[in-house]
Amino acid sequence: MEYINEDLIKKVAETEGIKVEQVKAVLDLLAEGGTVPFIARYRKEVTGSLDEEQIRSISKEYEYGVALNKRKEDVARLIDEKGLLTDELKEAIANADKLIQLEDIYRPFKEKKKTKATDPIKWGLEPLAMIMLACPKDGDMESLTKRFLNENVKTVEEAVQGAKYIIAEKISDNAEYREYIRNKALALGRITSKAKKNAAELDEKGVYSIYYDYNELIKNTKSYRILAINRAEAEKVITASVEIEKEYYYNYLIKKNIHNPSSFCAEPVKEALIDSFDRLIWPSVEREIWSILTEDASNNAINVFSENLEHLLLQAPLKGKMVLGVDPAYRTGCKVAVLDRTGKVLDKGVIYQNQKFPGENVPESRINEAKRLILGFIRKYNIEIIAIGNGTASRETEAFIASVIKESGLKVYYVIVSEAGASVYSASDVAIEEFPDYHVEERSAVSIGRRIQDPLSELVKIEPKAIGVGQYQHDVPQNKLSDQLDFVVSKAVNMVGVNVNTASKSLLSYVSGLNKAIATNIVKYRDAHGEFRNREEIKKVPRLGDKAFEQAVGFLRIPESTNPLDKTGIHPESYDVAEEILSLLGFTSKDLGSDDLIQKIKSVDPKALASKLNVSEILVSDIFEALVAPTRDPRDEFSTPVLRSDVLHLEDLKPGMELEGVVRNVLDFGVFVDVGIKESGLVHISKMSKSRVEHPSQLVKVGDIIKVYV
Repeated sequence: MEYINEDLIKKVAETEGIKVEQVKAVLDLLAEGGTVPFIARYRKEVTGSLDEEQIRSISKEYEYGVALNKRKEDVARLIDEKGLLTDELKEAIANADKLIQLEDIYRPFKEKKKTKATDPIKWGLEPLAMIMLACPKDGDMESLTKRFLNENVKTVEEAVQGAKYIIAEKISDNAEYREYIRNKALALGRITSKAKKNAAELDEKGVYSIYYDYNELIKNTKSYRILAINRAEAEKVITASVEIEKEYYYNYLIKKNIHNPSSFCAEPVKEALIDSFDRLIWPSVEREIWSILTEDASNNAINVFSENLEHLLLQAPLKGKMVLGVDPAYRTGCKVAVLDRTGKVLDKGVIYQNQKFPGENVPESRINEAKRLILGFIRKYNIEIIAIGNGTASRETEAFIASVIKESGLKVYYVIVSEAGASVYSASDVAIEEFPDYHVEERSAVSIGRRIQDPLSELVKIEPKAIGVGQYQHDVPQNKLSDQLDFVVSKAVNMVGVNVNTASKSLLSYVSGLNKAIATNIVKYRDAHGEFRNREEIKKVPRLGDKAFEQAVGFLRIPESTNPLDKTGIHPESYDVAEEILSLLGFTSKDLGSDDLIQKIKSVDPKALASKLNVSEILVSDIFEALVAPTRDPRDEFSTPVLRSDVLHLEDLKPGMELEGVVRNVLDFGVFVDVGIKESGLVHISKMSKSRVEHPSQLVKVGDIIKVYV
């Protein structure tokens, strides 16, 4: 890397709280083309077992450092070209650890547009300004200004005013002052907002009413409030500003610059300092503060979204179940789809048991026809679970399904499934390619059903941003959001691993080392040649080079392979070690997961075995784990969805009632929990624990099954 240096590596190591050697190892592996999931999973002995988040953070920190160093070089060069680069400036540039500090240093040397100081400088008043700023003890203004008068500057007043403009600009360009004022304002300032005259008109539902007359210390303002204020201001409902005690900052500048208060120049200099603050420093610094607050709030919102998305993707699948997916609706009818245990569509239909129009009485014949279809599907295909989308008409559909189950006495359960992003998927090219002859709602019914069978495989087909498990995701930098969410999806996919013989193009494209083009080629090869018989055969896929194969193969599983190790997370580069371990223990690869092998491994010291084989203890432990549970799915450790057989109404709730519910969304101020009534209920952060909680994510995550009280 062009700007790599030891100091930067040390700084990254300090920031991350790890060793310099670990940072170097990560940077070297990334430079060689290693992906984050591959490095985290298969290069633990090199990195010291750093996880995906740490590796990505090192990469981001280093990228920022490289950009900062590059900008430092540019700033030093640009100042030097003007012949103004002093040793003091060199030191200040070298010590700047943020871009904003660096830009403060460079500010006085930037080419400026015409300002109030431009003409006075041209007219020769800069030396006068410097003399005034020094606050001389003796003399008077008339004597001082006499030699600066000319055809452009005809009076003492004009000379003094011109000098004041120059002083104001010079002070506003001082990096030390700007940094102090910015930091103090962040510590002591207040966020204020006021309603505009037509606020009630523009904000009919009063969404932003809390901000019609709002005033809070910046340091106490929650990040989601910053984004809400920004949105309300963008919609012209309110005006917002940072409120400060200006006298404090005036006094700071006066103390810094007027060392002789009795000087005849003290008063005009004071006026120049106040003008500098009001006209030049504060408007600029206030914008910077909003930018800092918005960036911090955006980062927090992105983190909340990505955490929620990760937990949603890693929800436990209900494997091997016959499922009936239901996309609820009123007028157009509920679309239903029968899915076999692998997610293949066996049948589909539509029922019209809900109202088509508000207040309509649904004919008995229509309800009976809907019952016949649902019961027919349940009996014919041995349906075990009915998955109902949580969108429009969800609760009416739930009530109907619950009544069908109750009346029939059949052992069937239903579950309410988040429809987030289902409509986006249904109209996407991926869905059209998969089901070209289906209506949009029919594709939704399939997607809803599959979300229960394998949430990860289904949700990767949807643009991550369309899965609504965040707050203010439309108010943050979209490139940054997309980058983070793609990382989260990739992390989840590679954590679980994929069956290369059944995975969709969407799922394969997130595998370490692969992209959409290679994923498409894998599916084409599979369609043309049948299932992959072993991992070696994957090398035959067009455009899958040696590096991509190395990065991807450990995450591509083949359950029915000719080599049993191909169904594990063991990388082929370590097959020799795995085979040797099995041989030393008296087993073969055909014994993977057997009780005898599990018991034997429990009695072996991995450290001693690693020493004997001259490999790392980390590798031996990882191989042990794979031999014990060759098809382990990390999602199996998480809560499975709440299965219901009867419906709950709002009227059924009573104070003190204990309920079980699913966490649908985690936000800064609390969590929304689905307990089976029409709307998810909010558990405010203040009610989540008897002790102080900084953020709800410390206690729960999306998909958790929790007990709540009314």
